[in-house]
Amino acid sequence: MTGLQSTGVGASLKHFAANNAEHDRMRSSSDVDPRPLREIYLRAFAHIVRTARPWTVMCSYNRINGVHAAQNRWLLTDVLRGEWGFDGAVVSDWGAVADRPASVTAGLDLEMPGGSGISDAQVMAAMAAGTLDPADVDRAARNVATLAAKVVAGRELGHSVHTADEHHRLAREVAARCVVLLRNDRGLLPLAPDRSLAVIGEFAAEPRYQGGGSSHVNPTRIGVPLEQIRAFAGASVSYSRGFSTTDADADGDALRAEAVAAAGNADVAVVFLGLAAAQESEGFDREHLELPADQLELLKAVVRAQPDTVVVLAHGGVVRLAQVAALAPAILDGGLLGQAGGGALADVLFGVVNPSGRLAETVPVRLQDTPAYANFPGENSHVRYGEGLYVGYRWYDSRDMDVTYPFGHGLSYTTFEYSGLALAAEAAGITVRLVVTNTGSRAGREVVQVYTALPGSAVSRPVRELKGVAVTAQLEPGASEEVSLLLRRDDLAYWETRVDRWIVEGGTYQVWAGASSRDLRVSGQVDLAGDHLRIPITAESTLGEALADPTAAAALAEVFGGMSESMGDATALGVDMMRMIASIPLNRLTAFGVDPEKLNALLGPGDD
Repeated sequence: MTGLQSTGVGASLKHFAANNAEHDRMRSSSDVDPRPLREIYLRAFAHIVRTARPWTVMCSYNRINGVHAAQNRWLLTDVLRGEWGFDGAVVSDWGAVADRPASVTAGLDLEMPGGSGISDAQVMAAMAAGTLDPADVDRAARNVATLAAKVVAGRELGHSVHTADEHHRLAREVAARCVVLLRNDRGLLPLAPDRSLAVIGEFAAEPRYQGGGSSHVNPTRIGVPLEQIRAFAGASVSYSRGFSTTDADADGDALRAEAVAAAGNADVAVVFLGLAAAQESEGFDREHLELPADQLELLKAVVRAQPDTVVVLAHGGVVRLAQVAALAPAILDGGLLGQAGGGALADVLFGVVNPSGRLAETVPVRLQDTPAYANFPGENSHVRYGEGLYVGYRWYDSRDMDVTYPFGHGLSYTTFEYSGLALAAEAAGITVRLVVTNTGSRAGREVVQVYTALPGSAVSRPVRELKGVAVTAQLEPGASEEVSLLLRRDDLAYWETRVDRWIVEGGTYQVWAGASSRDLRVSGQVDLAGDHLRIPITAESTLGEALADPTAAAALAEVFGGMSESMGDATALGVDMMRMIASIPLNRLTAFGVDPEKLNALLGPGDD
């Protein structure tokens, strides 16, 4: 984003916020508790706003806890501008504005799409009626005018325009780094150029390389995987369609039989599987995680004929891979790689590029294991985010659940060793240093993931959370690199709902560095000083909470008076008196002989 805007082209941060479903997307309310809303769904937005300063932020269609994003003053003004310091323009998603005057009041600057004049008239009428403050209209107009001035100034920067060839080469390099090697039994990959190949699956010849709807772009060219594979191969390369996602009249049995015969006659089969554009898109949510049944039947038949089978995946959202992993000895996950994806896949298949991509989400064993399974898609236009903080890998790892592939997983054609972990607590956070050594026979990059936990925390926390990532340079065999990264103090904080602010909890933090959330290579501990937190003592505070506060605990000594007599002999009851009464709210202690006047004096004005 920073690089883009340095050339005079504005970036738009979207969709703000808690926009996690397509079902009923223009009405549905994302009902999220304060901690997950702050720690999971708003945190990334805050970081980008503060560090990259985007020209615009686009609000989402959905409601957040009952209030439309486009009419949510807490979101668009209090948090975005007030807390984070956003100074750009807030624009709406296309058709997201239900009430233009209310949206302007909330902090929306630009409605999209515009031009009808209807909502403009509503704004004028609201000002005339005194229900819309002209100062809010002035603010919106200034922000749009400032954005227009930035666009004009950007055109005058005179940055050179790269050619389509240069862009395509860069796209190929980026895409190759994104390919994830999920499995590589028997060292089947990279492919040797002298081995004959049977390329199977229509995605090899008609690649699925981008999403639909608003994400659709016009490519300058398309790298077709089959053509790129043939450009590398020194031996014969056959092609079989295998299945059809577009032709309902295609003979599936005949297509499968042709592919199986080709696989049996080749040294290696490379089978392209995935989801077609009609099976996942903007505007609707998938109802399952399955690959199409005809593709799985094809894979079973091909593997029977050719045990040396490589699967290449094309899809936008996660798919269940348990059956694929049980059948294919090698699996490459390409996701949606863009226009140069065909060349990128060929680069990885033949080892020109050593794969270093990592999974950005867990691949579960089944849909029923997913965190939101019991809550999604909700009812009556409300979706309850019942998993709370336990999103994605936090859910699976905290429950030690079986998964097909964990978050952060991705193999390499070489091996890496982690050593020399050193941790240091500083004012800015925790500095992590370690040495990564290429112990294999090929050059490659390693993606180092750093996770943290605070055992014994006073608040609910996942078993571990990703707090930092570092990518090594291309390391030759035997070469080492010292990796250093800062786990920012802000990123270690949790949202304390009792005082509505971020708090870093002091204590001994556990820190791991590894290659995935379940491939943790080295670990250590570091003591970190916490923020001062004083929770106001109220009538609803428990005795245990009051005793944990030094000031309140001292005052309680005068309050207890005859309480011990009214409690009787707890020993005779076989209970630990303090543990039993620690959960009693202070305002209930009068029933046990505490003087109400003394208690009220204790509950005087507090501070946070």
